[in-house]
Amino acid sequence: MLKNLMRAGALALAVAASPPTPAADAPLKVGFVYVSPVGEAGWTYQHDLGRRAMERALGAQVQTTVVEAVAEGADSERVMRDLARQGCGLIFATSFGYLEPALRVAAEFPQVKFEHAGGYKSAPNLATYNARYYEARWLAGWLAGRTSRSGIAGYVAGFPVPEVVQGINAFALGLREANPKAELRVLWLNTWFDPTREREAAQALIDQGADVLTNHSGSPAVPQAAQAAFKDKGVRVIAYQSDMRRYAPEAQLAALTHHWEGRYTEVTRSVLAGRWSNRPYWGGMKDGTVQLEALDPALPAAVRAGLEERRAALLAGRRAPFDAPLRDQQGRVRLAEGRLDDAAIATMDWLVQGVVGRLP
Repeated sequence: MLKNLMRAGALALAVAASPPTPAADAPLKVGFVYVSPVGEAGWTYQHDLGRRAMERALGAQVQTTVVEAVAEGADSERVMRDLARQGCGLIFATSFGYLEPALRVAAEFPQVKFEHAGGYKSAPNLATYNARYYEARWLAGWLAGRTSRSGIAGYVAGFPVPEVVQGINAFALGLREANPKAELRVLWLNTWFDPTREREAAQALIDQGADVLTNHSGSPAVPQAAQAAFKDKGVRVIAYQSDMRRYAPEAQLAALTHHWEGRYTEVTRSVLAGRWSNRPYWGGMKDGTVQLEALDPALPAAVRAGLEERRAALLAGRRAPFDAPLRDQQGRVRLAEGRLDDAAIATMDWLVQGVVGRLP
């Protein structure tokens, strides 16, 4: 009798952990977990544009649920578990710190497909996806080097994960190709989204002489700080994630933008068709996941031509941000010849010459 009670209890727990079984003609429920509010620009906004485009493309085949402003850690694990229990068959976890929570929830719900942004671990039902933001960062750095009067650019950075380090290094390499004496000053936030701290960091960089800013953080605060300093100090900004002209109409030089529309639609179609796999995705400029756009129409023709020449070389594979020679901050040769491979880029944990600041 005790064995029967134990068996019944185990069955009850299994049923409680299982999501409801959808009807054959029911839409696929798709959950999106966001680290910040959707807002009108920034990291989460671009992911949500991708979600909306997927909804338009697939119509009645899908039903999406959004949970925004979810902290990394225990909160995200709870939210993903709730989405799975509500019957979501596909869940997009859109922040780096969601990886371990997503892996734990994926193990509990093997029939649910998980997609994690920026991760480096997978599971049978969890795939990772990312973008080669560093490609457009290299172009942005060159543009900064050609337009800066002080030779100092400023970079407001979130966490020192490889994705952020790649962007800093690529920007610095582009910057110094345009101006070999230029320097890139970096301030770390250790958060992805905190408009007040983002603005304070931007102002601190301006006070250090930076007249071109960029960022790897989640709000429009850095472009707003550049706009506030444009008239008095001529500060410019290369926006990140979204076109930020509404926040920096005079200060914006260009915008490095993210585009998840195609990826989200393709992944969801693959789940609907029963052909989803946990193969990782790393998109870039060639497939449109990342772009450098919204250029200031007042840019000199020679600067535009140089930028387009480098863009074409990058897309054709004749140039890459991490071509040799590469030296680190201490002057040590990290790559004497050739091109840094994907494995080395994906685990990048060092800073190139020209970067002022340390990894935390």
